[in-house]
Amino acid sequence: MKLSDFARKEGKLADLESGLMELPEPYGKISDRISHLKEAEGYASDLDGIVAVDLKWRPKGEEEEKELVSRFLKGLEKLLDWEANWTFLYPLKLSLDYCTRCKSCSNACHVYLGSGKKEIYRPTFRAEVLRRLVNRMKGNLRAKFSGDIEVNARLILRLAELAYRCNLCRRCTQFCPLGIDNGLITREIRKLFSQELGVAPRAIYESTEKQFRLGSSAGIKPEAFRNIVRFIEEELYERTGKRIRIPVDEKGSEILLIHNSGDFLSRIENVMAFAVIFEEAGVDYTLSSEAFGYDAVNYGAWFDDVQLSRIALRHAEAAVRLEVGKIVVGECGHAHKAMIALADRILPEDCRIPRESCIPLLEELVRKRLNIDSSRNDFAVTLHDPCNIVRNLGIVEPQRRILRRICGQFREMEPSGVYNYCCGGGGGLAVMNSLNFPEFRNKVSARMKFSQILKAFRDSLGPNSRNIVVAPCSNCRSTLRDLFEHYKAKEICGIGYCGLAELVANSMVEYAPFVEF
Repeated sequence: MKLSDFARKEGKLADLESGLMELPEPYGKISDRISHLKEAEGYASDLDGIVAVDLKWRPKGEEEEKELVSRFLKGLEKLLDWEANWTFLYPLKLSLDYCTRCKSCSNACHVYLGSGKKEIYRPTFRAEVLRRLVNRMKGNLRAKFSGDIEVNARLILRLAELAYRCNLCRRCTQFCPLGIDNGLITREIRKLFSQELGVAPRAIYESTEKQFRLGSSAGIKPEAFRNIVRFIEEELYERTGKRIRIPVDEKGSEILLIHNSGDFLSRIENVMAFAVIFEEAGVDYTLSSEAFGYDAVNYGAWFDDVQLSRIALRHAEAAVRLEVGKIVVGECGHAHKAMIALADRILPEDCRIPRESCIPLLEELVRKRLNIDSSRNDFAVTLHDPCNIVRNLGIVEPQRRILRRICGQFREMEPSGVYNYCCGGGGGLAVMNSLNFPEFRNKVSARMKFSQILKAFRDSLGPNSRNIVVAPCSNCRSTLRDLFEHYKAKEICGIGYCGLAELVANSMVEYAPFVEF
């Protein structure tokens, strides 16, 4: 398909009803068909029949189309202006200017491979669309040699959708000889649509709005949070027979631990495991009941600099007011990126509190302070590496040293570490559950990860088996939950999942099991 077709060709540009990458046994013969939405329903579905941007924003006439094109082009100008986009302008320009179109990144992309190598999912495809738009806007000579592209509503609608066929995992950057960051380019496209046109998937921007209005992206208000903590303490007593207190709002503590707030609603085992580990190890920590202080989520990292900055600042301010020594981010991949890496570009000097990952801390506790019995984890275990923890922050070995110490049947996925594939839910895709988008996530973007998992457990698959995927990220676990339910992985293959902290707590001699099958 020619790039010029992106703005001109009618109908879908990719057909996902057939040709997807084949899965290993016992799923090799399965036929995955995806339900396509029709253009008549009002959504921008003519990219591939999938809808991520669940807004009926297709222009209804010539005047509305002119207005859409005008606003888009103004946003494109701002994207390249230092005053409007100082946060990521330089790496964006480098990635736009120096790509050689070698396409080395294509076979690094799990979406491209999972789709059956359909052209529009190449990492370079959407980047080249933006590159041609930029050259056209500048009147650049490059536009004559590399090819021009028409700017119309069809292009704009498709580009917004295509920006959400990428997990922002940056594996393509890992394989690029020049380090071209197609993940960043995609994220900047999303930013243009959000900040200038007010266009983004509802799940992302409504969760962000909820965070500002109520205190957390999950809708938990401060008083409700305190009640949940008390409930978790009672659950801990029932499970362990011990009164384990979870400290909240204790000024001067060494650590402010911040979890993804979704774990307080749907995965309290992870919160409980941290409480047990920290209690047993004598860690000086606290949680915060201040709005933002109990929710590590920062969806702005995926699509909007304004939201990214506002949330990062609120996180840091909560820690400063508690006078803690440092923030420790719980098992939430994108929060690692937002709070530990991206916040460095944003936070003022008086809010530059130290910010660290929970994973090296867990390793230190396992080595020095906990009584571990690895025989309690007597089942097959593999590790999913969250992209934002391994590729973005370089935290690769601590979690492996933990697993080798606490379980005897640990095996790696192939590839692993910084070369591991995304779960398929990164970049916001994990929380986007409207219309037919979950089908894309389960059958395309998570396809390579499911293949990796099946291969890792190839010698232990079966309905009576016990196989655990350790995923130290809340959104990765959400993706695996939906993926395993879709393919009935537990019933057919005996595959489950948990966080890293749960497996550590499961190996602790004095406590009842934390991992259930």
